[in-house]
Amino acid sequence: MISVYPHPIGGHSLQLEFVARVSLFVTCIVDQLFPRVGIAMAEVLERLGYEIDFPEAQTCCGQPAFNSGYPGEAGKVARHFLDVFRDAECIVVPSGSCTSMITHHYEDIFQQDSRRREEAHRMAPRVWEFSRFLLEVAKVDDVGARFDGVVTYHDSCHALRELRIKEGPRRLLGKVQGLTLREMEAAEECCGFGGTFSVKFPEVSGGMARTKIDSIQKTEAGTVVSIDPSCLMQLQGVIDRAGLPIRTLHLAEVLASR
Repeated sequence: MISVYPHPIGGHSLQLEFVARVSLFVTCIVDQLFPRVGIAMAEVLERLGYEIDFPEAQTCCGQPAFNSGYPGEAGKVARHFLDVFRDAECIVVPSGSCTSMITHHYEDIFQQDSRRREEAHRMAPRVWEFSRFLLEVAKVDDVGARFDGVVTYHDSCHALRELRIKEGPRRLLGKVQGLTLREMEAAEECCGFGGTFSVKFPEVSGGMARTKIDSIQKTEAGTVVSIDPSCLMQLQGVIDRAGLPIRTLHLAEVLASR
């Protein structure tokens, strides 16, 4: 039986037989700094009956080099990604920014390489941000999670503005037993990370993060949830320096809780 999954990239749809096997692209930040996020994502997908494939040759999507103005170096990393995941049926990613890089910017990188540009075009509909995969491919919003506590949700820039992901993660959180979701006023404002932006402009970056933390504190939530580990890293750093009793968790970690 052939199923057609509309993909949120203009003109694309994903035509597959029943998806039973998914390939994980955990991203370089998760691999090096937050492996628990990748493990949590795998646990949720396995709970739903999916077979997990983890290509060990994977590295980075190329976003750091691309955003820093080095398209040649980004292209080298992007070519490696295309080679590693060429035969993947469905690629699930725990990051809105990395998903956006692959699905929105690979074709820009390969403007002068028609073969690679076509590869990127064909691959884009098979790449899914984790929360969107659950809702639109797995067709579930309740994964049997339980998390006792008050949380607030941070909309990461790439997920919100390039992937148009907003209500989906909140819908998934709303089905978690014991969880109370309180919206912060600055939910859609940038955390100030922006990759190398936080290094080049630390004062501005820090000011943006502090504004975000003030908004989080007003909710009296004990946990901040997002779908981008880089945002959570930025926020947790400011929270820790301020000595606040607040933790950050990726959506996958909340959904993996029982």
